[in-house]
Amino acid sequence: MTLTIVLLCFFSLLALSMPISLLLAATTAVYLIFIANTPVTSLIQQLFNGLDNFVLLGVPFFILAGNIMAEGAISDRLVGVMKLFVGRFTGGLAMASVMACMFFAAISGSSPATVIAIGSIMMPALIKEGYGDKFSIGLLTSAGSLGILIPPSIPMILYALVMNVSVAEIFMAGFLPGIFIGCCLMGYSYFMSRKHGWRSEVHYTVKDGLKIITDGIWALFLPVLVLGGIYGGIFTPTEAAAVSVVYALFVELFIYKELKYGKLFAICRDSAILSGCLLFIMSCAMSFIWLLTVEQIPVKLAEVIVANIHSKWLFLLAINGVLLLVGSLMDIVTAIIVISPMLAETLNRYNIDYIHYGIIMIVNIECGFLTPPFGLNLFVSMAIMRRSLVEIGKAVLPFILIFIFCLLVITYVPKLSTILPELLLR
Repeated sequence: MTLTIVLLCFFSLLALSMPISLLLAATTAVYLIFIANTPVTSLIQQLFNGLDNFVLLGVPFFILAGNIMAEGAISDRLVGVMKLFVGRFTGGLAMASVMACMFFAAISGSSPATVIAIGSIMMPALIKEGYGDKFSIGLLTSAGSLGILIPPSIPMILYALVMNVSVAEIFMAGFLPGIFIGCCLMGYSYFMSRKHGWRSEVHYTVKDGLKIITDGIWALFLPVLVLGGIYGGIFTPTEAAAVSVVYALFVELFIYKELKYGKLFAICRDSAILSGCLLFIMSCAMSFIWLLTVEQIPVKLAEVIVANIHSKWLFLLAINGVLLLVGSLMDIVTAIIVISPMLAETLNRYNIDYIHYGIIMIVNIECGFLTPPFGLNLFVSMAIMRRSLVEIGKAVLPFILIFIFCLLVITYVPKLSTILPELLLR
């Protein structure tokens, strides 16, 4: 009975398009007042407890670091280095775009920031070199979604908090899947470039190459500093986020000197607004997770699923289908904080590693970034590439198929996600 009331309240409010934060808080309030007969003040206590976690401090810092670098020159320097290494090959500029997205993802932790920073630079360059409009739009929009898979990643931090797993482990688990997807995108870029005869006429002298590397070394060192510090035991992931902000500010203001002091207020304001929204959602979400735990809803759901799906592999296929649908209808935060805890007990029954499942969820949500109606990267691309939603949707279709192929490989080859955490951290 309790489960029915909770779910009815949740989906009714969802159908009314209530903001997810208020929806979660309202559902918890209904439970406390009408079912548990508990004073509503206990909801305030649960909201406060939801934010009482050191891990969450990393979220606003990574958001701020990503915004600083998106406005500054780090992204431009990264693109220059990637063009130096692969620009002279067939499809070199396209492959350089993918590599630049991968490196920027390892700095910012944000997909929209990656699309904005790299897309705004590489889109005109790809068009100028003769790469097709459709291919260029699809490549940059989809490659930008690697921002949430290659660590550090804000969604990974949220997943670690919700599922009570190590942030360092989920970060490390994202490396190989991220590189695998990046290599598949570069392989497709090479194939299309051979097919259409796209070859970048890029030539550098030794002097030019040395200058590009010298300028870019500051940008390339940031992921080494952040991730090396985490896995070297120098600082925690949360402290690493603060380090990335300080380093990004130092490089942009005193090394590259292209970020104007006048922009800092707007960057901090936008970062504070986004951080506030995310943290409020997380607070409401943690109260909802408490409700699920108290009523043993994940256990009951697990019993129903296990009774009807007897194969672990069939369950993984079914959950991928559900997550692909959810990713296109919900924002990433909602998907992580609502679905993950509900399936926790089911994962235990099928003996599925939480880290492996976390990577599966992240890749599914990456696909959600590329599919309407909630495809965030599509709307970001609309703004920076000045194309209609229909044009961008058609352009990303082949890349969605590549992501789905990669998703199936990651799903059914769990070692791709778990081998690094097992070897180095467990």
